[in-house]
Amino acid sequence: MPIASTDDGVRLHYEECGSGVPVIFVHEFAGDHRAWEAQMRHFGQRYRAISYAARGYPPSDVPEDVAKYSQARAADDIVSVLDHLRIDKAHVVGLSMGGFATLHFGLRHPGRALSLCVAGCGYGAEAGQREKFRSEVDAVAAFLDQNGIEAFAAKYAYGPTRVQFENKDPRGFEEFKRQLAEHSAVGARNTQLGVQRERPSLYDLTEQMAGLRVPVLILTGDEDWPCLQPAVLMKQTIPMAALSVMPNCGHTINLEDPDQFNRLVGDFIVQVDAGRWPGRDARAMVSSITGMK
Repeated sequence: MPIASTDDGVRLHYEECGSGVPVIFVHEFAGDHRAWEAQMRHFGQRYRAISYAARGYPPSDVPEDVAKYSQARAADDIVSVLDHLRIDKAHVVGLSMGGFATLHFGLRHPGRALSLCVAGCGYGAEAGQREKFRSEVDAVAAFLDQNGIEAFAAKYAYGPTRVQFENKDPRGFEEFKRQLAEHSAVGARNTQLGVQRERPSLYDLTEQMAGLRVPVLILTGDEDWPCLQPAVLMKQTIPMAALSVMPNCGHTINLEDPDQFNRLVGDFIVQVDAGRWPGRDARAMVSSITGMK
């Protein structure tokens, strides 16, 4: 089984296919490396496509100490996989928890990124939602402790930004729910407490994001309510960012509408590789509405 080791001794399972320019996929809290199968098959035809299971997600190691889990660790684990594969730079594509990790990877290691695709990123970021999100994280951790992963999956899968997936693709949704039920309860609990609960708000990172000079594509579903305003914030703040909103989509957009997701990400990567991804024109950032005075 392919394994990459981190500097703190955690073993991460990864998979890869194809050859060429590397593209690495970073999964969400409710997914794992298998959630990127449609992307691995698609991008593996054109690129060196890589996915991995985050710490806490079997067959990767599941540290029992919550201190082994953090937002910084999640970002640095991407580096560990790239280092193991002797990859200097890669396109990094992350969803939700993986979107946060991708953004922080860009902030911490901008020289290792060819580009960043930050998808479904924003849960708990808004000031009015931060404490509410943290309290729900505590509820998730307590539920996992008391009821286990199968009962958790049966409940968590039907969140308000995931029912769109069930309505659109019941067969795919059942596979998603089944895979969620195969996760580690310990790993899920610790990920919630160490990564999700303690990560900084995007609204506290505006200065760092404004200094990011890496091509960025921000993706969100138009019914992924907690991510809509944070997506606009990232678009406004990151100088080389574009924003695309997928219509009638919830949170798990790479599974819910893989064809549209793959097209948007693929077009982005092609433009970056061609050297045609633009930076923000300063004339677009004036205070005037029309440009007339």
